[in-house]
Amino acid sequence: MPRLPIALLGRELRFPAVEQAHESGLLAVGGDLSVERLLLAYGSGIFPWPEKNTPILWWAPPERAIIEPQHLHVGRSLRKLVRRGEFTVRADHDFPAVIRACARIPRRGQRGTWILPAMIDAYIRLHEAGYAHSIEAYRDGVLCGGLYGVSLGGCFFGESMFSQVDNASKVAFVVLAEQLSAWGFDVIDAQVQNDHLERFGVYTIERAAFMIRLRKSLLLPTRKGRWQLDLPMARDDKP
Repeated sequence: MPRLPIALLGRELRFPAVEQAHESGLLAVGGDLSVERLLLAYGSGIFPWPEKNTPILWWAPPERAIIEPQHLHVGRSLRKLVRRGEFTVRADHDFPAVIRACARIPRRGQRGTWILPAMIDAYIRLHEAGYAHSIEAYRDGVLCGGLYGVSLGGCFFGESMFSQVDNASKVAFVVLAEQLSAWGFDVIDAQVQNDHLERFGVYTIERAAFMIRLRKSLLLPTRKGRWQLDLPMARDDKP
């Protein structure tokens, strides 16, 4: 079956089926970053990954990197670090600071960042609406690592992470995964595989299989609003 040309989005709140994506994963161009469109995108297996000086690019890759939170692989030394409490881990304490730090952090093999000002503003709005969340690692009261993503049903869609101190983002990710497991989440969508995530047991599945997992996950209730961590290793109650 021949693939259709890349869809050009207008004001109408819709996306083409993910099966129509180009072999690169690019599905559509244009539209906006409203809360409603972002929620529709994530719930449809699509995410924005823009570039400077172009319309918004929407992606549905042929393979998706995922992990079940309850199957997280944690090395012994990292496990000890998490338990030792060297970092204070909190949720949704300073979402804007986390996404801005993710935008600033240099990344190997990348020139600049895809987390452009319009993306920052859009995800802050999504956070204020109760769907985007940050997990933050502090040392001596200073934010030194963390990550952010979007939550729908039993799926957490990871967007980006940063670390200014060794292991800070790893600790945040471990706490997130174990908290999600305790809450009954069944999928973390890491979007694209990388060496940093592979060590945790993240693996890739074909798009069709991901969509089956996603539809099942979306049947679970969405944990909307500010998150409060409640695991012993998290210290969300500290200032």
